[in-house]
Amino acid sequence: MRPSDTDTHLGHGDPAAGARHEKPAAGAVHEPPAAVRAALLVLCDGRFPAGGHAHSGGAEAAVKAGRIRDADDLAAFCRGRLHTTGLTAAGLAAAAAFGHDPFALDAAADARTPSPALRATSRKLGRQLMRAARAAWPAPGLDALASVFPRGAHQPVVLGTAARAAGLGPEDAAHCAAYEAVGGAATAAVRLLSLDPFRATAVLARLAPEMDQVAARAAGLARMGVDDLPAASAPLLDIWAEQHAAWPVRLFAS
Repeated sequence: MRPSDTDTHLGHGDPAAGARHEKPAAGAVHEPPAAVRAALLVLCDGRFPAGGHAHSGGAEAAVKAGRIRDADDLAAFCRGRLHTTGLTAAGLAAAAAFGHDPFALDAAADARTPSPALRATSRKLGRQLMRAARAAWPAPGLDALASVFPRGAHQPVVLGTAARAAGLGPEDAAHCAAYEAVGGAATAAVRLLSLDPFRATAVLARLAPEMDQVAARAAGLARMGVDDLPAASAPLLDIWAEQHAAWPVRLFAS
């Protein structure tokens, strides 16, 4: 695996020894028809009952640490998160949408998530997303993944499998993961700081070109196989997640 991920203010690329190389079933990123593309709006909708509203993506701990105080800080936090854990999640989601081996992908997600608290959160969110996805897009792939991981596969793996079940392509799955990487933090900041929601939304809008870049890069690497997936890390997010999990009182689950 190549150490090709660039450093950011949150962390640095830290490739993890991973799972075996799998050949993609689809062969290349494809462009889904317009009738199917609307499914992406459903999957990315904050009202989709996948449990994400209860999680801040590390923003709550960052606020307490004084790292997020205003919209400018939020933009810096989201940018760092997008290019580290967001890129990694987007790669895993795209690989699942390609149809790579879900066992290898789940192991790869474990290797890329050093924090026990974040591993538990990822599997919990994966389990909740699985319930919603199976109701929305019943498919053998979702059923098989749920039977193998009854306590929850990692959320990006479930996300990519759900996207595949909905007829979406790998880059669509990567776009959804990239948006989730920053959308939850922006929404949480509004509640945590009484931040102007217009300014929080502007942060997301200005990050849109970078989300596109991250999604395209993630899908390109996912096409090459599990061993080539990005493994960018954000050590501060890992540390904050462990601290946050020990708080007796908190607004968000993570």
